[in-house]
Amino acid sequence: AARLSGGENRLVSLPLSRIRVIMKSSPEVSSINQDALFLTAKATELFVQYLATYSYKHGRGKEKNALTYSDLSHTAEECETFQFLADILPKKILASKYLKMLEKEKRDGEVGEDDEEDEEEEDEDKAVDEDVGS
Repeated sequence: AARLSGGENRLVSLPLSRIRVIMKSSPEVSSINQDALFLTAKATELFVQYLATYSYKHGRGKEKNALTYSDLSHTAEECETFQFLADILPKKILASKYLKMLEKEKRDGEVGEDDEEDEEEEDEDKAVDEDVGS
């Protein structure tokens, strides 16, 4: 519980000092009203609760009676409301699979570069042929 001005006790689970630090990290913020701080903390709690509940209901969590990271990442990828979290909650892949993806991208990139070089050489050949023909 956090104690705010006015002597009122309001329940928030998140540490207000951390939220204040995060809010002040924005260059546009010079001072933070206690009520704004509390409302931001409460809104964040509600958002996290909604994300967790949605992920649990639409994921495999019900089967295992647990919420997993893959449930959260699947929600971030599939649900339009949470797609802004896709970079923060990427799907986990095995390191070996990632290395194979990198190798494939590298091979595809080299093939693409070779094609570009061939096109440049063809353009130069055409320019030389045109000069010779004139």
